[in-house]
Amino acid sequence: MKILFHKNFEKQYKRLSSKTRSQFKKRLKIFTKNPFDPILHNHVLGGERQDFRSINVTGDFRALYVIIDEDTVQFMVIDTHSNLYS
Repeated sequence: MKILFHKNFEKQYKRLSSKTRSQFKKRLKIFTKNPFDPILHNHVLGGERQDFRSINVTGDFRALYVIIDEDTVQFMVIDTHSNLYS
């Protein structure tokens, strides 16, 4: 699986605490092996973000991504649940 990162994701990622960045790396490793592992709580979004899917990074942080093709995804944003869904 090819994983891309949008420039907005990269900017947000750099601002995260080292603990949250570390947790994202762990979740990304799980994601590359099985995107639908239950620990990720991978789900499709609705409304204006209906083309996005979300995975849990921590109890509060989510990473949103889009599927480019069957072998490629692009992570678009990473932020707290309240910032993403308000």
